[in-house]
Amino acid sequence: MSLKAMIVPVTPFQQNSSLIWCEETGRGAVIDPGGDLDRIRAAVAKSGCTLEKILITHAHIDHAGATAELAEAEGLPIEGPHRDDLFLIESLAEQGARYGFAGARAFEPSRWLEDGDTVTVGNITLAVRHCPGHTPGHVVFVSAEAGFAAVGDVLFAGSIGRTDFPRGNHEQLISSIRDRLFPLGDDITFIPGHGPVSTFGQERRANPFVADMLFG
Repeated sequence: MSLKAMIVPVTPFQQNSSLIWCEETGRGAVIDPGGDLDRIRAAVAKSGCTLEKILITHAHIDHAGATAELAEAEGLPIEGPHRDDLFLIESLAEQGARYGFAGARAFEPSRWLEDGDTVTVGNITLAVRHCPGHTPGHVVFVSAEAGFAAVGDVLFAGSIGRTDFPRGNHEQLISSIRDRLFPLGDDITFIPGHGPVSTFGQERRANPFVADMLFG
C-alpha cells in the first residue's frame, strides 16, 4: 500500500494536522488545516506531493480554522465533515475571535460526508465513518488496507474526546469508539487530533477511559 503520512502540529492547541499522500501518484490531501499554513506548506514541499483536496474530520476552530484560506489559495475542494457540523462551520469566525485565531472564517464543503462514504487520494481509498459525540458531525478516515486511520478528536492515546462542547454527547462518543472504530481491528494505527499516535488495540487494552466505557 502506498499511503504515506506526516503529522504537522499547528495552532497554540498543538492540533495534529496531517498530510497524507499516495506514493504511486504523488497526490496528497491535508486533513484538518487548523492554522499555521506556512508549516503545512513546508510539509507539502518536503513530501514532494501535489495537493488535490482538503479533508475535515470536524469543524472546531483548531481543526478547520484555516480551511477557507487554504482552499481558496490553492484551488482545492473540501470533503467533510458530516452535515451535522454545519453550525460549527458557520461559527468559525466567532470561534476564531474567541480563541485568538485571526482570519478564521466559514467555508462551504464541496462534499458533505456520510457514514459508509469513501474518499480518494491518488490511488488510495479511505472509508468514512461518522463518529459523533465530540461533535455531532465528526467523521473518521480509515484505510484498513494500509492499517491507518485519522480519528480527529474521537480517541487519543490514553484518553477519549471531550463531550462538554456544544452538542457534544458522551453516550454517542462511547458508541462511536466501541461500535465504529474498534471493530476495524487492533492493528489499525491512528493519528489523533492531539498527541502521539497509537493503535486501536493498544487503546482497547490499556486506555483507562476505554476500560471504564467497556467494562465499567
